[in-house]
Amino acid sequence: MQIIIAGDLVPTKQNIDLFYNGNIEELMGSELQSIWETADIRIFNLEVPLVDKERPIDKCGPNLIAPTSTVKGIKQLDPSLITLANNHILDQGEEGLKSTQDILNKNEIPFVGVGNNLSEASKPYIVEKDDTKIGIYVCAEHEFSIATNKTSGANPFDPFESLDHINELKSKCDLVVVLYHGGKEHYRYPSPYLQKISRKMIDKGADLIVCQHSHCVGAYERYKDSTIIYGQGNFIFNKHDNDFWNSSILIKVDIEDDVKIDYIPTVTTGQGIRLANNDEGKLILENFHKRSAEILEIGFIEKSYEEFARKSTDNYLRKLCGFGKWHSRIDRKILKGYLLRKKLSKEYLLGIQNYIECEAHRELLLRAIKSRRNDV
Repeated sequence: MQIIIAGDLVPTKQNIDLFYNGNIEELMGSELQSIWETADIRIFNLEVPLVDKERPIDKCGPNLIAPTSTVKGIKQLDPSLITLANNHILDQGEEGLKSTQDILNKNEIPFVGVGNNLSEASKPYIVEKDDTKIGIYVCAEHEFSIATNKTSGANPFDPFESLDHINELKSKCDLVVVLYHGGKEHYRYPSPYLQKISRKMIDKGADLIVCQHSHCVGAYERYKDSTIIYGQGNFIFNKHDNDFWNSSILIKVDIEDDVKIDYIPTVTTGQGIRLANNDEGKLILENFHKRSAEILEIGFIEKSYEEFARKSTDNYLRKLCGFGKWHSRIDRKILKGYLLRKKLSKEYLLGIQNYIECEAHRELLLRAIKSRRNDV
């Protein structure tokens, strides 16, 4: 059995006509299309609701949307399974999610990771072929798309529940694949926490973990005879032109007597993606393997993440201090951070740390913020 796992797919203005017309050869090139079609099982993450009327929810970040007619191109990709547990699937509210579910069902495209409530959203998907059972479990970090006991949405990663789900799935399957939609965008290494929970999912029975969402190729590690991939980049999501978005990898899993994993490098084009040429592919994979060797060095993950955090600190603190877009820009560009430094004190920072780090404070703070949002 051969499985190919791809990253995030979103029809955009650059290629929406190709999705309308189902023009897969233009979307991914004939060479890559041939590789894609030879796989027994093809999986990717649909990171956008398919709906024709905009009903954007209140959230931080963009509200993605794609017309239902783009399903023609999605169906032409002949997915064996589409994952929907991500941070954008509720961007157009419960109506947008229902529209997505309805159009996928109408086109007989299997999907997993969402539901009308938390119980439905957490159900895995099992593929059976030649007496081999492959369990697929998908979950997402908590943003604005998560299901609850009473509302529809995506399956969240919950250390008190998800690990049990994985363990139970392993008891029924020969191989368990976890697709985890999380990690920091545009960061090519795992955070200490991401590595910790990924390894714990391996301890509970996962054989392969793919962390998506970062929009860039990251690193991988072997842990207890299993594999964790910290970022594979996008599948077909033509939005930005930069080093992060311009390359990606498809993950090819060959299952015979054992499990063999290979990586297929791709690059973006004006309207889609294509198979990387020899030089491009060599560079993508060399950097991928280099980062994978670096994270094995004792202390590297903590040191790298500390450096990344330092670069991100001021942006987060300006948001927490209530700086608006122009207020922040003036402080950064003209005043060189003077307003932020004046606002902050050691006492203030300790207070923020305590409210976020302490479980009781964090739980109450989140509940209070959600309640207050209704009054704004």
